[in-house]
Amino acid sequence: MAKKVKSSPSTPFFSAVKQALLDIQTNKSLHAVFGIGLLFISGFALLSSLSSLASWSSDYSAFEGGFSDILWDPNVQMANTFGKLGAAVGFYLTVKSFGWTFLLPLIWMLMLSLKWGFGLAFKVGTWLRRGLFWTLMLCMGTALLPWPLGDVVVGDLGHYLSFWSTQWLGTGGAWLAWSSLTLAHVVWLFKMTPQTWKRSTAPAPWDDESLQSEEVPEAKLSIPDEAAEELEWDLHAPETPETPPVPPAPIPTPEPAVEEEPSLELEEVEPIPVHSEALLEDASASKKGSLGTAFDPRADLSRYQFPKLSLLADFPAGNAKVDAEELEANKERIIETLRNYKIEIAKIKAAVGPTVTLYEIVPEAGIRISKIKSLEDDIALSLSALGIRIIAPIPGRGTIGIEVPNRSPQMVSMKAVLASEKFQNSTMDLPIALGKTISNEVFVADLAKMPHLLMAGATGQGKSVGLNALLASILYKKHPSEVKFVLVDPKKVELTLYNKIERHFLAKLPDTDDAIITDTTKVIHTLNSLCIEMDDRYDLLKDAMVRNIKEYNQKFTSRKLNPEEGHRYLPYIVLVIDEFADLIMTAGKEVETPIARLAQLARAIGIHLIIATQRPSVNVITGIIKANFPARIAFKVSAKIDSRTILDAGGAEQLIGKGDMLFSAGNDLIRLQCAFLDTPEVEEVCEFIGSQQAYPDAYALPEYSGEDGSSSGGGNYSADERDALFVDAARIVVQTQQGSASLLQRKLKLGYNRAGRLIDQLEDAGILGPFEGSKARQVLIQDEHHLMERLNGPTQ
Repeated sequence: MAKKVKSSPSTPFFSAVKQALLDIQTNKSLHAVFGIGLLFISGFALLSSLSSLASWSSDYSAFEGGFSDILWDPNVQMANTFGKLGAAVGFYLTVKSFGWTFLLPLIWMLMLSLKWGFGLAFKVGTWLRRGLFWTLMLCMGTALLPWPLGDVVVGDLGHYLSFWSTQWLGTGGAWLAWSSLTLAHVVWLFKMTPQTWKRSTAPAPWDDESLQSEEVPEAKLSIPDEAAEELEWDLHAPETPETPPVPPAPIPTPEPAVEEEPSLELEEVEPIPVHSEALLEDASASKKGSLGTAFDPRADLSRYQFPKLSLLADFPAGNAKVDAEELEANKERIIETLRNYKIEIAKIKAAVGPTVTLYEIVPEAGIRISKIKSLEDDIALSLSALGIRIIAPIPGRGTIGIEVPNRSPQMVSMKAVLASEKFQNSTMDLPIALGKTISNEVFVADLAKMPHLLMAGATGQGKSVGLNALLASILYKKHPSEVKFVLVDPKKVELTLYNKIERHFLAKLPDTDDAIITDTTKVIHTLNSLCIEMDDRYDLLKDAMVRNIKEYNQKFTSRKLNPEEGHRYLPYIVLVIDEFADLIMTAGKEVETPIARLAQLARAIGIHLIIATQRPSVNVITGIIKANFPARIAFKVSAKIDSRTILDAGGAEQLIGKGDMLFSAGNDLIRLQCAFLDTPEVEEVCEFIGSQQAYPDAYALPEYSGEDGSSSGGGNYSADERDALFVDAARIVVQTQQGSASLLQRKLKLGYNRAGRLIDQLEDAGILGPFEGSKARQVLIQDEHHLMERLNGPTQ
């Protein structure tokens, strides 16, 4: 029997209201109708209120009685252009309420109607809060003015606020409170701080003419190459006495000068321009036409619009700014620390990134690299840094790198990353924008070439933001016909925002209500269904005589494959699993086996995996998984052993958190600052996509019907093979509505083996549900009456 579903505690009224709101949200035509209706209401109220500003004095006396008397009396005439109803609306919005500030709430309603009816990008909650605040403040400020104003200008709300503020604080105190609140809101609105005020008035450290001279552009807080060569030659001379550090000369001179200490070379990185949204749309449009003229997979949703950059939040411009004093101080301490251990340096330069600064040093000849590597903790102590990382040597450069965290890390916004030329002009199959490198360059990778990605890190270090950044990158670049997502979210709260794009970008099993998979059993079925999809796609590739999905789709769009023979356009499928450790704990091999099979074989047919976990232990990230996930991302972890589990190398334990991560696509480790994408931004993007025309249903995966109870080891038992205590065990299970071997052990005083066999027999008889990992088995019989019917039925 099916499990009895408990009735919802909500009343029919609230259920009806909730269903109506859901209908409005999902039915786009009804959404537009409500928007047009609200447009009429807000427009009528706005125009009638504007008319009341001129005609209120003549209409004022008419409202001394009841409004119903005025409405039905033909002898009463109104000066308002919009008649009696317009006069009433204008009178109550101006004289009886807001005064002249009625404009703010009505403009907000007008914008909301344009958002509902015509898809205008508009942040409803943000502008509602701002509009209410400024309505109250302007009402109060107008009423506090010393000269008399009409009731239509001030309004009853302004008189009320002015009266009580002057009663409590006096006129001077009321003005002081009004000014303080207004100034505080302006500071909060524009994210102003004392540091920004100070920075706006103080000259920048690189404004010095000695550092940036038009005549000598090479002088960037560094010594020229001739002086460096001279410095190396002089430092090799044994009779050169040791002298105190000499500050670097701003302009090189031809006179030979002996400098004992190398100066700091600051590599300035050009700022990445934020391009207009037209660049994004042009790139998307150009890619639309590149799929071929014979068959266009985007034809079903030909009017689909890619998300706009305006949906993302604007953060302060993110060029990393580290003042020259900090750079010089860090350079001095590094050199001093190395000299204490008899290590001389020939040259040092710095590259400033958003989170860390990379100091590249060239040691003297004969210095062992391992000796510098062993001084990691000593350098960190001298710099008083959160944690430094030494790269010895830097691949391909012949230098040793020392990464030092900046005192004021810069936030990397997702908008700046997606608007960069590197992302806009990318021709990758599945481009993902991860963030910026330590040289302040945008880093874009191709998921199709990875081909799978493993993400791990401690709690609160940026995994969820990283997942959102990966998904948003693909949403901004790919059409719904080209890629589908299979989202697995055991925590049930991280990926729920993507429900709105179910019929655009998500894939799910047939006859499944939710596209976001949260149940362990459905996860197992989905993974096995993806294996079936993988086998079916390989059969299609075999018949088409191609080797990968890209060649197959090119052949299909060129009309070289017959759809009547089963051929179809194959979109990429990206499987995203959050909290992989929880699945391993509850399902174990049932999850690991299909994931390992997909990771080994699914690359060529366009199925790619992104797995995230916060517990990077060896029993979660096993050898089979690591062998098939060459691309890995490590956020900050607590121990070095966790870093080795993820990356097969240390370093992740020395990150500073908040999106600071290490990316490995093979042998090299790249340090990145992950782009920040807040939850409201994800919601705006999904809302924009979900409001457009969609497919009738989500992308259907192949059906999979697993054997119930296959993991529990139960077989088919006849009535004669049942245990003597079978009926007693069935009664206990039904009475307590709990099905576990430990319960039968306690109640019937049995051993574990016999209790386990009884559980298998109860499952075979249809009294208990199948094994579900750590979850308790479901009791399928609700009372003893139905139990006896079930037990006596087969025997009669």
